[in-house]
Amino acid sequence: MLTANATLAIFAMLGISSLAIFWAKRVRLPHTVFLVVIGLLLGLIAQFPAFSFFTEFSLTPELLFYLLLPTLIFESAYNINVRRMVEDTKIILILSIIGLLVSTAVIGIALYFILALLGLQIPFIVTLLFGALISATDPVAVLALFKEYGAPRRLSLIFEGESLFNDATAVALFLVLLEVARFGYHGADTVIEGVISFTSMMVGGVLFGILIGGIFTKLVGLARENEIASITLTIVLAHVTFILAEILSHHLVIGSVHLPLSPIIATTVSALLMGNYGRSKIHPRAEEFVENLWGQLAFMANSLIFILIGVLFVNVPTLDISMIAVVVITILVVAIARAISIYPVVGIFNAFTSKDMKVPMAWQHLLSWGSLRGALAVTMVLLIPDELTFAGWGLTMSPKDFLLSLTVGCIFATLFVKATTIQTFMRKLKLDALTEIEEVEADEARALIHHEVQERINHYRERGYIDENVANEFCSNHAAKYEAACQGLKSTDTNELSLRVLRMFAIGIEKKHLKELYHHQEVNESVYRRLTGKLQLQLEAIEVGNLAPNMSIHTDGKDVFEVMASSIRKFLKPKTAEEITSNLYMYYRAQTIISRKVLKELTAVDHSSAEHIFNAEALAHVLELYANFRAQSEKKMNELASANPEIHKHLSRTLANQTVHKIEEITLHELYERQLITPKLYITLKEELQDAQ
Repeated sequence: MLTANATLAIFAMLGISSLAIFWAKRVRLPHTVFLVVIGLLLGLIAQFPAFSFFTEFSLTPELLFYLLLPTLIFESAYNINVRRMVEDTKIILILSIIGLLVSTAVIGIALYFILALLGLQIPFIVTLLFGALISATDPVAVLALFKEYGAPRRLSLIFEGESLFNDATAVALFLVLLEVARFGYHGADTVIEGVISFTSMMVGGVLFGILIGGIFTKLVGLARENEIASITLTIVLAHVTFILAEILSHHLVIGSVHLPLSPIIATTVSALLMGNYGRSKIHPRAEEFVENLWGQLAFMANSLIFILIGVLFVNVPTLDISMIAVVVITILVVAIARAISIYPVVGIFNAFTSKDMKVPMAWQHLLSWGSLRGALAVTMVLLIPDELTFAGWGLTMSPKDFLLSLTVGCIFATLFVKATTIQTFMRKLKLDALTEIEEVEADEARALIHHEVQERINHYRERGYIDENVANEFCSNHAAKYEAACQGLKSTDTNELSLRVLRMFAIGIEKKHLKELYHHQEVNESVYRRLTGKLQLQLEAIEVGNLAPNMSIHTDGKDVFEVMASSIRKFLKPKTAEEITSNLYMYYRAQTIISRKVLKELTAVDHSSAEHIFNAEALAHVLELYANFRAQSEKKMNELASANPEIHKHLSRTLANQTVHKIEEITLHELYERQLITPKLYITLKEELQDAQ
């Protein structure tokens, strides 16, 4: 029940967590770790009447399962590049399924026998339950550290993919084991039911996630011109998917077989679909806001969870000396189980995969050490019924409290030991070192930044905005930094590296201007997706050193949602000959425009005083390349126009109309920003323009 005191506690915790960002830097602790410390302090001061309101808001299964967990899962999956994840699907699935099952088994078996040696006769199903709930890693806590400390991008993706999917695996396994704990083991029937339930959760979750994600992607497309509606739909998607999957799990029965769904898998898949395929349906003005909004929601959810974990620890049943020893032993067993689930499993994977897809030993060390625990483990242990007990249970605390004690102890160990040492670990393994191409990019970026600063300061000095002496001081300072960056380029740059950086820079320019064309409806969604796919394939090829990528392909099957949607479109509504011709014309027109934009921006750099930042030979090569792109595209566009005069005439009028609308829209927005018209007039005139379109 939400009371005034509970509401006060929520907002007080959120306010404290925001300030904790700065405090954590001062004490050199990861933010999530510092939040747990704050939670401990809040739990202690809540003993005083003036601060007792902090105890009126606590972690409950409902709060975690229906509100906070879907937020964290959706935000994480929404920002995953599905193309890159598909490349590493094998290792991600191996770690998230086989690795988790191995970890669960090792923890369950080891704890059962070790605790028996200590005189604690804990039922095997209880230690297995603990193995399932503690084996899932927390992506939020560790990925924030990976991003901050500069872990390799592929390693971060593997870890994030594993964390997302082993969350689902862990919950599915946990729920199966919980049913066995509650109703007993009945031989082969229990095993068969468990396998069916586990498989149903995995497969059903994927299918349900695709269904709901597809429906909401369509709705977001229909609401594209209303940013508020499309933003709200993404929030609804995350929680509706989770809750509907959970409801269906309790009611989906075919014949006499109960077929549950995994809400975590369903939410993950729907978020992947929206974040990859559906993202382009969101209006460009809303796209950045959606990303920032989900980042904010995830921050708030994560902050509440880790503070409340700290508060929860204060209220964990009192541990006597013997139980403290049990917790310490459990922490060691969990660490060893994680190592066993990584090294042998990844070693077998490496033995049967290509050289470029192998997982290096240094990465395996970090995968093993960086396995932090958090929200999901607490969620699962809170799902255990309070009344659950077993014949011959000898402890004074209940099985739920026993598992809660072990869980909180492991969470604290991973946060206060592993999280605080990850940076040192990465430095020793040299995982934070820049690649060759990143070193060139860094020096080129520094040179461009410091050159631009000098240009702007000189401009402001000429107009009297900055004092002459101050301007000279700043220019001198940035000139020295500019020269240092250029010297760095000379020492590390090669023709090939510079060419790769320039090609990637040029593709970035193309993507930017292509998105603008799509924003102003000068290309339709089909053409936009086709060109975006082509540019993405070129970028990925150049990133790995292939400077002559195939320029004719637009997809390679890794965009799984794009392939799926394309197949459905072809089946339901195949394109007419006129639509195919129109799309081709827009395609070549867009290629002509974005090639011209690249030439314009690179030529501007070439003619500035910063021309020696880039390798002259590489720059000349890229300029020639894009001049050819423009000429070829323009030629094909003109040929299509000549062969199809009626279609060309119609398209020219339509595209001209879009251009005029773009000018009207931009001008109106500028008038409003300069306060030359009132908000009322802005809305009225905007509606007039939309009606006239």
